[in-house]
Amino acid sequence: MEENIGGDTVDLSTRLGKLSLSNPVMPASGPLTGDDKKMLSIAAFGVGAMVTKTISTVAAKVPRPCIIATNNHVVNTELWSEFSYERWLEEFIPAFREKSDLPLIVSLGYSPIDLEKLVPLFYKDADAFELSTHYVADDPSLMEELISAVKRNSDRPVFLKLDPSVNDPAVMVRAIEKARGDGVVAINSLGPVYPYDAALKRSPMGSGDGFGWISGPAIKTLALSMVRRIREVTGLPVIGVGGIASAGDVVDFLSAGADAVQLLSGALIKGKDIYSRIISDLPKVLESRGFHSVAEAVSSVRQPGLSFEVRNPAIDHDKCTRCGLCVSVCPYFALSLNGMVEVDREACFGCGLCQSRCPVGAIGGVLI
Repeated sequence: MEENIGGDTVDLSTRLGKLSLSNPVMPASGPLTGDDKKMLSIAAFGVGAMVTKTISTVAAKVPRPCIIATNNHVVNTELWSEFSYERWLEEFIPAFREKSDLPLIVSLGYSPIDLEKLVPLFYKDADAFELSTHYVADDPSLMEELISAVKRNSDRPVFLKLDPSVNDPAVMVRAIEKARGDGVVAINSLGPVYPYDAALKRSPMGSGDGFGWISGPAIKTLALSMVRRIREVTGLPVIGVGGIASAGDVVDFLSAGADAVQLLSGALIKGKDIYSRIISDLPKVLESRGFHSVAEAVSSVRQPGLSFEVRNPAIDHDKCTRCGLCVSVCPYFALSLNGMVEVDREACFGCGLCQSRCPVGAIGGVLI
């Protein structure tokens, strides 16, 4: 898909191996893609591909309440699909396929035995498979078994969704490559976490022990780290997931090495039309960063380089509102406000905190 911005054409298309997407935005596997009606509703927002809720051999019994959110994160006790694989096979996927020609990524879990049963059933309707590893974590030998279970029964692309608990993504990526996997999805939600509610004097979640899994903007930097670490060791397609809530977030993931992105928590925080808003905003955000295509953003990944240079902040006194925040947060007591912000160059450590926290962009010179 190409968008014309100010006379320039911005190409939003991307490829994930054999899959061609009109744009890099798709929903992550979860409650918003839990049946055909939900998937068609999300498809109407213009996403580049569809991902089903994870299907397993036994329907999940999901405890309730199962989802809470703040402006910065979501905590959930969601499991895999609460519907049987038969309903997906006989009802949901055929109904979706009848009305949509979007590339369909069928999310399956969790054991090799499950996959041996499910893959032959869903093969004809899936353009690709995503294997959720949330409950098998970081065992590379099991990753190989999961991929092999699919490859024995299908020639469809297989993407492994990694858990954030993976200590060394390079080890996992080598296992994926060895088993002929076709790509990596990173990351799943993080946890367990305990969302204490002061009014209830306990967690509000229905999980029995009160624990859940956290996602949303709060985990974005962790997700970006995993994407970057994966991209450094492989040429396989990478799908970035975790904390995306704007077109700017999408370009951040592309620039860290992701070929496409998934999001779901952002929609639970800001509303389901976030998908259309992000896709609409994406061309101008790409252009504002000097990119004319998704591919250009992905290929822009570069190492910043190790540095020990102390760079003192430069204050733009015309922009500065004298709010004093930089002075208050400076951990080296190097800033003062005496009519205007002043820098003690001897005390300044060049840490960069002041520049990152300035609400009006009046500080520069450190983060370059």
